[in-house]
Amino acid sequence: MCVVLIMVKIGFIGAGITGTALAMGLNCKGYPVVAVGSRSRPSSLKFASRVRGCKVYDSAQDVADAADVVFITTSDSYIAPTVGGICWHQGQGVVHCCGSESTDILEPAKENGALTGTFHPLQTFAGVENALENFPGSTIAIEAKPPLLETLKDFATALGARWIELKARDRVLYHASAVIASNYLVTLVKMAAEVWQAFDIPQQQALKALLPLIKGTIRNIECVGIPDCLTGPISRGDIATIKKHLNELQNFVPESLAIYRELGLRTIPIAVEKGKIDDEQARQLKVLLASKVENPVN
Repeated sequence: MCVVLIMVKIGFIGAGITGTALAMGLNCKGYPVVAVGSRSRPSSLKFASRVRGCKVYDSAQDVADAADVVFITTSDSYIAPTVGGICWHQGQGVVHCCGSESTDILEPAKENGALTGTFHPLQTFAGVENALENFPGSTIAIEAKPPLLETLKDFATALGARWIELKARDRVLYHASAVIASNYLVTLVKMAAEVWQAFDIPQQQALKALLPLIKGTIRNIECVGIPDCLTGPISRGDIATIKKHLNELQNFVPESLAIYRELGLRTIPIAVEKGKIDDEQARQLKVLLASKVENPVN
């Protein structure tokens, strides 16, 4: 039997940043968000105060009974036990927002006849307002089968986001990519700022100086694209400058040397693709970055 979901009543189990932002965003577009429940009643009350027509329930089962589509927006480790503890009904939508897990984790709901799906915003949310600002233009990774698939696509479009469909086997690599692009960018920026401490400029001041450069780089990636946006010594085959970097890092910031080498090696093919260095320059750069620093200046 095909169940068509039209202007569905939505519920949320979990009242954190992601759930609150999704609820507010969908509610603003006319979707009825009717129920919320979480382990923290104060969090649920705060959630409901920001979403018109939303009622707080004390149990996850009550939320499930009140809604046609239920978002599980708990922390990732609580998704499976939460879903397994609820009696779902035929044709109901059950959706989680975890990036690395497939719909397999929702199998208990599927066994009860529910439609299962995933809805993962490919975005970083530092707060609810920040999340609402970041939805438009972001991509949401969806895994589901019709008719829930169409409903989730409609949700994404209502939030001003793009959507992509993922298969279950794609999700872990997809999530690893997101970690590299977002979480590890934070690590790289922190490493770059820490280098400034070697010449007595504190990290916060370094961050203020580096942020416009980072933003400019991101704009260039967006506007010019890879590989044409690549600049710097590797892009122009400047071996002498790379040698100086390696020597100074070895002497003053040795903990950053290995990552500098690895990222440099990963950058060489981009420079070749850009067409600004030839094969011989690329070979010399690879030898330099893969070798030990010779005769560091003390």
